[in-house]
Amino acid sequence: MHPIVIIGSGMAGYTLAREFRKLNPEHELVMICADDAVNYAKPTLSNALSGNKAPEQIPLGDAEKMSTQLKLQILSETWVKAINPEIHELKLEKNGQETIQPYSKLVLAVGANPIRLAIAGDGSDDIHVVNSLIDYRAFRENLAKRQDKRVVILGAGLIGCEFANDLQHTGHQVTVIDLSPRPLGRLLPAHIADAFQKNLEESGIHFVLSTTVEKVSKINDGQDYAVTLANGQTLVADIVLSAIGLQPNIDLAKHAGVHTSRGILTNSLLETNLEDIYAIGDCAEVNGTLLPYVMPIMQQARALAKTLSGETTHVHYPAMPVAVKTPAAPLTVLPVPVDVDVNWETEEFEDGMLAKAIDNTDTLRGFVLLGATAGKQRLTLTKLVPDLIPAQL
Repeated sequence: MHPIVIIGSGMAGYTLAREFRKLNPEHELVMICADDAVNYAKPTLSNALSGNKAPEQIPLGDAEKMSTQLKLQILSETWVKAINPEIHELKLEKNGQETIQPYSKLVLAVGANPIRLAIAGDGSDDIHVVNSLIDYRAFRENLAKRQDKRVVILGAGLIGCEFANDLQHTGHQVTVIDLSPRPLGRLLPAHIADAFQKNLEESGIHFVLSTTVEKVSKINDGQDYAVTLANGQTLVADIVLSAIGLQPNIDLAKHAGVHTSRGILTNSLLETNLEDIYAIGDCAEVNGTLLPYVMPIMQQARALAKTLSGETTHVHYPAMPVAVKTPAAPLTVLPVPVDVDVNWETEEFEDGMLAKAIDNTDTLRGFVLLGATAGKQRLTLTKLVPDLIPAQL
């Protein structure tokens, strides 16, 4: 019997391996990844400064530790060049050497890559992205060298706002730029987004919205950067961080004949259109839904571990609120499904507000809780929202 092979050593890959081992201690498991296979929780990166966590304190285990702990063969620093689904084989490359890896079942846990804007200027190659511990280490090393601590962040989405809060809280001067007129524009109704922005501005974060970055140039002998915006404004920064979103990694799957859209398309069993090939995590578009958050990954890993162990199990998505790590403006969001029309009903508190998304059948389909008082209603409201993907018997 050939091994079950997992491509990817992120949270999705390691969580699946852990869940599978609980059910099946013996079946051979192989993990393949292009990096060093260090296990860590990516969500900790955007608030590690406030938590006084140095990059070396973030890992939960290196490849050797994880291999022993999960009885898992890990092929690190190894690229999967091609999938041959007809004969259940992978073509691998490491240090210029090609090898073949057979599989009985294949799980694509290949994650997502940061979207990069085409930005002019001799400083554009120095723009940081943080999508891994390796990226974060480089960002922190560069940050430590800078005296004036002026940081420009491209993107006022969830990750951009979390990094802005973390950096501002630790003595940096932060400016956030976004083409949208409001932060978290895709997640929040306008009036909540305005209140959220106001709270962050009161903590010292600056927003420059409804514009984008055209050019990043080195100035002062390469010590600083001039960030030129489309609205004619120029900002001076010590460091520039891009956090404008992620794109699922679909190329490997696509070349193998796996159906893709925004992500790798799967059904509720996390099966792709090709036999014995599955997808989970930030790359997986399950029944048309792409949810790059922690809770969906946990639900997927538990369900797929059972299926791989012989107990066919559909993934179940209950209502899963997202806690945004912005202590200056405590925020919890349960996003409304994209195909649902809602009206927002708002209740105001001294320290924030609560907004409920109600559909045309008077059913609660999502909510936003801003501030500590509203946040106390999280559990009560979550129970009232229908499952995104119902449990199947």
